[in-house]
Amino acid sequence: MKTSTERVLTTHTGSLPRPAGMGDRHDQQAVRAAVAETVRRQRDAGVDIVNDGEVSKPSYATYVTERLSGFTGEPVPLQLRGFEAFPEFAQKMFADPGLAAIMANPSCDGPVAYLGTSLVDADIANLREAAGEATEVFMSAASPGVIEMFMPNRYYPATEDYLFALADAMKQEYDAIHQAGLVLQLDCPDLACEWAIGPQMTTAEFRRVVAKRLEALDHATRDIPPDRLRMHLCWGNYEGPHDTDVPLADIIDLVLAARPMAVSFEAANPRHEHEWTVFEEVKLPEGKVVIPGVLDSTTNYIEHPELVAQRIARYAGVVGRENVIAGSDCGFATFAAFVPVDPKITWAKLAAMAEGARLASQELWRTRTA
Repeated sequence: MKTSTERVLTTHTGSLPRPAGMGDRHDQQAVRAAVAETVRRQRDAGVDIVNDGEVSKPSYATYVTERLSGFTGEPVPLQLRGFEAFPEFAQKMFADPGLAAIMANPSCDGPVAYLGTSLVDADIANLREAAGEATEVFMSAASPGVIEMFMPNRYYPATEDYLFALADAMKQEYDAIHQAGLVLQLDCPDLACEWAIGPQMTTAEFRRVVAKRLEALDHATRDIPPDRLRMHLCWGNYEGPHDTDVPLADIIDLVLAARPMAVSFEAANPRHEHEWTVFEEVKLPEGKVVIPGVLDSTTNYIEHPELVAQRIARYAGVVGRENVIAGSDCGFATFAAFVPVDPKITWAKLAAMAEGARLASQELWRTRTA
């Protein structure tokens, strides 16, 4: 995995706006063209570590129902806590039919098995063709935990059995991505989001949940070197109160102990930007890299490059400049049907990130070498 050895590198969380006129995502010619355009636009914006924008997927997590058996059960709507004090806002937010459809996904009602690698093989081929060999490239895949979060178990005797069945099944996709020479990103929003779903838990109880999900993740990636793995966690890519989010400090030690070398997380939105100070107390393990979000993925504000540079500098000051890669809080199109940030603004935000990384690099490398 490339790191910021000479300047601060830039990347993002994964999903990007699908190109206009893309058409049927099952049309491989249309998808191939969309991936080529998405890679080109990332490079034009100055992004160093690019991907396919997840343009072939309906969402970053539920796409797996096309690749795994066992998901024909009755939909179970995802219920988020934290809106009780703001009922009018909740009504406005969840009344959107598109969002309501996103929140209802099939449950697991049978044995989980991977149905073959044809779809991931096509994604890999499209990305490799578009990206060439000149840059580092990553591809996202749903973690066992986030699949369980969106599509709950109605078949296995216990959640742990379900998680490890998912881990064994998804291992085929993870290994295929790695064997193709791509960096594998595991999408793990559940590591923080699960706090706000289902019955309330104590911090100790939730840490046990997180630890078990990371155990399943480590099991699934056991044949992939840590330096070819990155993971993303977040508290839900939506504009809302978030005043009941679990603090990063309560789970970061568990996350850093997992196998992936790089950890991506929200660090730009108003609820979590302050948490860079966590790393004043928590020492980053040797060989680990952080990818803090320096762009808020839920707002149409375009961050000023100087603000981006300040955000980068904060993390560089506590973990070291070589251990920071600039990223986004979350994806800009985590669900194809729900895109809160205007596509043109997304590309402008990515360009602002690249310029902010340039400014930060000038200061960080000048200061250290002066």
